[in-house]
Amino acid sequence: MDFVKPSEVLKAMVESGTAKAEMSAAQMVVRGFLGGAILAFATTLAFTAAAQTKIGMAGALIFPVGFVMIVLLGLELVTGSFALIPLSVLLKRTTARRMLKNYFWVIAGHLLGCLTYAVLYGLTATKMGSEMTSPLAQTLIATAEAKTLAYKHMGTDGLILVVIKAVLCNWMVTLGVVMAMTSSSTIGKIAAMWLPILTFFGQGFEHAVVNMFVIPAGMMLGAHVSLGDWWLWNQLPVLLGNFIGGAFFTGILFYLSQKGERPAKGRVKIGVEPSVPAERSA
Repeated sequence: MDFVKPSEVLKAMVESGTAKAEMSAAQMVVRGFLGGAILAFATTLAFTAAAQTKIGMAGALIFPVGFVMIVLLGLELVTGSFALIPLSVLLKRTTARRMLKNYFWVIAGHLLGCLTYAVLYGLTATKMGSEMTSPLAQTLIATAEAKTLAYKHMGTDGLILVVIKAVLCNWMVTLGVVMAMTSSSTIGKIAAMWLPILTFFGQGFEHAVVNMFVIPAGMMLGAHVSLGDWWLWNQLPVLLGNFIGGAFFTGILFYLSQKGERPAKGRVKIGVEPSVPAERSA
């Protein structure tokens, strides 16, 4: 049996959060770069599937391939860490300072990876800038404007809405991280993590790392979105909402649901430092 019990999953979450906080800044940036670029690849793949089939849900069915690659390769996805590292801080396995250091360097890596792919994909989609009417280029432009200007036109309600959609998004994304820990086999991990990722993408919720690609890519292609529009009306409130969704709805609530469970004999107890922290994937 390759199923891992929830009480053991909780221990893996804490150990993973601790390991992530202990990485060097260089590791965080490189793993963040690769994680951001791979998620951007998955986003354009999803857009391609939706364009070819004329069925939006087709993109949601395919999008989790990027998340799977990130998790199985042990790369960094800051939105996943929003559930893991705060739990480690709560149980005094790491510090808030180390948590913030992880978030800063991983986000920097994500931005570099997403922007690199945005430039390369923009050149590809437009055939080196010769076909700006490309359907996929227009999709990126429309999406960038929908993720910023649409909220801006709503004013305060728009800011509240984008935060709510970000909370709902990362509730599912972090469940994907946790679900990957419920199996010890590769195929089991893939099947388990696919479900919540499909759920968030299919409903159009707001994911900070996806937006680090989609919005600047749209801007490069001609979207009428300013730097201020990007960060004020999407990126910053989405990061906030993603943190709330991951830290509270997955990290803290899952901990509360399992903290009364007795650890299996011979296993590491929650809150007790293991001899060698096991570094887990995103």
